Amino acid sequence: MCGICGQLNFGTDAAVARRDVERMAASIAHRGPDDEGFYVAGSVGLGFRRLSIIDLAGGHQPMSDREESVWVVFNGEIYNFRELRTELEGHGHVFRTRCDTEVIVHGYKQWGDEVLNRLNGMFGLAVWDVGKRRLMLARDAFGIKLIYYRLDRGSLSFGSEMRAVRAIMRKEETEVDPAALSLFLRYRYTPSPHTMLRGVHKLAPGTKLVAQNGECDTSRWYEYAPAPFSPPKTVGEAGEELLALYRKAVRRQLVSDVPLGLLLSGGIDSGLLLALMNENGVDWPTYSVGYGSSYVHDELVDAEETARILKSRHTSVRITREIFERELKNIVGCLEEPIAASSIVPMYFVCGRAREDVKVALVGQGPDELFGGYRRHLAARYGAAWATLPVWARAPLERVAAALPRNETLKRGLYSLNSGSRQHHYERILSLLPREQVDELFWPGLLKGDSRESLLECWADLTGLMGGTDELGGLQFLEVRSTLPDELLMYADKLSMVHGLELRVPFLDKEIVEYGEKLPANLKVRNGVGKWLHRQVCRKFLPASIVRRPKRGFAVNVVDSWFRDALGGTMSSVFSDETSAIYKYLRPAAVKQLYEEHAAGRRDNHKVLFSLIVFEEWLHGLLASSGDDLAESKQLRDSNTCLTRP
Repeated sequence: MCGICGQLNFGTDAAVARRDVERMAASIAHRGPDDEGFYVAGSVGLGFRRLSIIDLAGGHQPMSDREESVWVVFNGEIYNFRELRTELEGHGHVFRTRCDTEVIVHGYKQWGDEVLNRLNGMFGLAVWDVGKRRLMLARDAFGIKLIYYRLDRGSLSFGSEMRAVRAIMRKEETEVDPAALSLFLRYRYTPSPHTMLRGVHKLAPGTKLVAQNGECDTSRWYEYAPAPFSPPKTVGEAGEELLALYRKAVRRQLVSDVPLGLLLSGGIDSGLLLALMNENGVDWPTYSVGYGSSYVHDELVDAEETARILKSRHTSVRITREIFERELKNIVGCLEEPIAASSIVPMYFVCGRAREDVKVALVGQGPDELFGGYRRHLAARYGAAWATLPVWARAPLERVAAALPRNETLKRGLYSLNSGSRQHHYERILSLLPREQVDELFWPGLLKGDSRESLLECWADLTGLMGGTDELGGLQFLEVRSTLPDELLMYADKLSMVHGLELRVPFLDKEIVEYGEKLPANLKVRNGVGKWLHRQVCRKFLPASIVRRPKRGFAVNVVDSWFRDALGGTMSSVFSDETSAIYKYLRPAAVKQLYEEHAAGRRDNHKVLFSLIVFEEWLHGLLASSGDDLAESKQLRDSNTCLTRP
């Protein structure tokens, strides 16, 4: 795991200034404190910061072949690099290191861009082909790693984080994109290829960018189109085959030359990971985060019980409401883009504590999206039955739901069922607020065109690949390639790497995802129970007391509660003060109405209000930024005042 950056003047062939590439690399030094490297030759420059995980003595980047005809900078891990190395050696390639980066160098020489489809792992990479004067950037299939880029008058700049791109931008070029803000307020994140800054983009998962012959184009390299198993798998077959894939993925992702641990949430996903890790070793260090108080949703006790049963070496991290309120601004700054997920605060602190002991940690993200772990998946699973009811039967229930003061999830579910196309149905399921309500928040004339279509445009090159999926499978197909990478995986990457911690996601192994996407809905959501097949696998390793636990996540419910309480205090001043930064883009009266409805108990608007708080904090950071991102990140790490329980 590392940080990469670079620049190519593809339109002018002007020489790249080495000091610019060095400045870009310095801005992401927290991602790679162990080493740095540069390749600057005429119109191209590549920069690299290394967090050494495999082949500690070798693995220096940028890396080339012996002839220096191909240069690579790479952030991530390739889990099948040993198999690929053996295959490439059979083709006559000679390796000089033990690291996974070198299989990309020789794989590109052997297969060209098709090497991407042979990689099983997480990556953001750049390949410079000297002879062809061709630069390729690529993001892994499910977007676990990121690539930001900017095109400006024939020049391409890129990096693992946005700060690398911004390092060589002029201040006056930093401008908020209202269309991206609209997407953020509807979904709590900004979907690829958008970012909140106009002109700065991020590669979508499974896509590549190629700059050559004065042109620059993006396209999809990962074009997997799932089709149901024929004949269908029995429950027994599916369970055994899925378990075999889980075991294989965990073995692959335990490969490391440095200490490795697990973020243990107390639920079944990370509990299963720990059980599978125990098949490959003992006494694994595990870390959980909670509140250390008598909350109904406190996860520390659950995680500690799982650790005791599965015999890990466990550490608990305790955060308080005071820490939440004090550190939110700094954590939003680490993210670079606003993400309004309440779990960003606990994720930051648990990663910081884990890094004191280990350099790599596994995390249990993925099964909720793959196997139907969210309430929205019930709407997708059973929505067709609702749609068959006559209007006279549906209308009274919809009126009752609309009159309820809370239950926003139910309202969104019913709202989504009245949409037209499949994609519009999914777009409504994922929205916090209807498009019309979000658009009304903006000053007149600020938004151009139909903001509803913006998300559908992000999905445009995916919809043709999901024809073989059922209604639930289609939603999950998009989630794995959109909401999961651009929200959960994005903040997991930023909040772990600010501490120099590599996170690995075994459940998003390419073979697991492709297998899961072939399974029918009745193996994912059955009798109203989500993650049904996944739970059957968990029962082989975990006691019933763990399998029956309700879904909680890292401190999410209590952080939501803290935020609701904080809205009655200092945080509410953001909405009452008409000099707040958000009001450059949004109408005060419309925002205050959201707050007043929430305060009066007429609607539960805490999610969109949290989004507005996060956006306000992000704007302040944007206005104050002056190239001191690295110093601010160090100050934030030093201010980690959370308490721990061994």
